[in-house]
Amino acid sequence: MELKPIKINDLTSVQRKSVMERSMEDISSIYEDVRSIVADIKKRGDHVILAHYKKHKADISASDLEVTADEIRDAYARLDPKVVECLKTAAGNIVKFHRAELEREMWSIEVREGILAGRLTRPMDIVGCYIPGGTAVYPSSILMTVLPARVAGVSQVVAITPPSKGMKANPATLVAADIAGCDRIFKVGGPWGVAGLAYGTEIMPRVHKIVGPGNKYVTAAKMLVYGQVDIDSPAGPSEALILADETGAPELIAIDFLSQVEHDRDSAAVLVTTSEKLASEVCRIIHREFAALDRKEILESALSKHSYVLIARDMDQAIDFANEYAAEHLQIMTQDPFITLNRIRHAGSIFLGSYAPVPVGDYASGTNHVLPTGQCARMFSGLSVDDFIKKPTFQYLSRNGLAGLKDTVITLAEAEGLPLHARSIRARFEGAW
Repeated sequence: MELKPIKINDLTSVQRKSVMERSMEDISSIYEDVRSIVADIKKRGDHVILAHYKKHKADISASDLEVTADEIRDAYARLDPKVVECLKTAAGNIVKFHRAELEREMWSIEVREGILAGRLTRPMDIVGCYIPGGTAVYPSSILMTVLPARVAGVSQVVAITPPSKGMKANPATLVAADIAGCDRIFKVGGPWGVAGLAYGTEIMPRVHKIVGPGNKYVTAAKMLVYGQVDIDSPAGPSEALILADETGAPELIAIDFLSQVEHDRDSAAVLVTTSEKLASEVCRIIHREFAALDRKEILESALSKHSYVLIARDMDQAIDFANEYAAEHLQIMTQDPFITLNRIRHAGSIFLGSYAPVPVGDYASGTNHVLPTGQCARMFSGLSVDDFIKKPTFQYLSRNGLAGLKDTVITLAEAEGLPLHARSIRARFEGAW
């Protein structure tokens, strides 16, 4: 593993493409396979799911798909009480933060005399949350998806998670789901779970939206059912960009850099700094630490694919690069991070100062860790209560209010070739209404 500082101006077109197009998973090779699974579940429902999970339990039945109250009680008994308490602490912070996101239930303005217009805020009825459970288990993702839905006022929140041998779900996942207030939990993952929630089966309810991170098969399935249900933004492997000046602490930056690439082989970490000295020192520390770390294959893959230490000409160039990169996680480690913050336009979640590393947001600071990757922060935000509410508009017009707009609406309707639209306006002034 070799990591050397590179000046931004010296990046080749290939290197720049590698930096910017990290986390952009190509799902084209699996799209048709996933499409067939989704279509089969739409047609045959639970029969497809049960056939798939016979690999975990030969005598599987429909009752094995849903988590029972006994399984949840057993999960509490098996999980370290300290982990339970920490999940509760994190849940409290997440709820507090997401409550602050709530808008007024209704507002209105007088557009002009006799015309009142406004907007309502209404939660969705039922949503589904995807919780990874294959090679890694993330109970924190339960909190990050279920709790915002609960705060938004969603009536029913359903979770799905891949089972292991014997159709068992991870105890930490079940405890987190219970703490978050999940109504039902199904031991179904991948495209089978996504399609099951999108179309509904004999056992699984049909939901209005599916959120939560997953692998490329989950992403492909969510994209295929979009329109049947709503989904959150597509997400790829985790990524972080650290923006630092000469005041940054190289030891902290190096360990933060390494912590980002321990997720998986396709994770990305980038440091952009105005200090050549800092860049060189961070590289030296990363090489020193790497020798003693576990999971070297994962780390080396992530470090060699899309991870870079970059030197900017000045802070203007560094910030421009950060905005173009549009990171899922952006750490700002400058002399005054709040001044730098004012110039950031694109990022999923922003971490300010030396005492705000990315893992604090992953677990317990209250902000959400379901975030856009692969430059999608240019047009998507992280998961929030807004993802679980609808905002219908309304208007009330008095006779005088409509009279003031009559000619405008009639003229525009006739210009668009819609005479009955115009007639609906005229009719209100032709009778004794």
